[in-house]
Amino acid sequence: MHPYEVAQTLRNRAKQESVRLNYGSLYAVVDALERKGFIKATGTVREGKRPERTVYEITDDGTREMNEWMTVLISTPAKEYPAFMAGLSFLPSLPPDEALAALRARSEALKVKLAAMRGAMKAAQEAGLPRIFELESEYEEQQLRAELKFVSGLVDELSSGSLEGLEMSRIFHTEGFNPDDVEFKFDFPEE
Repeated sequence: MHPYEVAQTLRNRAKQESVRLNYGSLYAVVDALERKGFIKATGTVREGKRPERTVYEITDDGTREMNEWMTVLISTPAKEYPAFMAGLSFLPSLPPDEALAALRARSEALKVKLAAMRGAMKAAQEAGLPRIFELESEYEEQQLRAELKFVSGLVDELSSGSLEGLEMSRIFHTEGFNPDDVEFKFDFPEE
């Protein structure tokens, strides 16, 4: 394929839903892959009045590199930094009522996203797309379901007042917070 065709294929297959893609840098990526010997030019094509385009194919070294990279992606858990996790780590900076409202809004947004995702997955299945080509959607659906369960539980705890530390958070927001007044002790296991 030529890089423009690669970009069109990725768009048609909605890969931007599971991979952060910057179509503007695709040509730079192609150049880098070619310099490393992972792909090679096989010729050029011209369609109508469009400019001539170079067509590339993967090399044996490229296939080996891709297989090694994919094996690591699938086999090795990596620490990821989701924005929601960052938000949770700083949740006490919000007054409890605002935190509750934000979590309720997230819960509703997750329900909408899950419904849309289930509809898209059903449409793909009805169109005959085999499950192996939709695994990233299935994985995302499971993550969203787990997140919704977590958020709903947190909403329940905030609503009922049973979340540990909630009263301390309320005091921080009504009377102010001096870190010297609070002592936290972390016991980490020795290695």
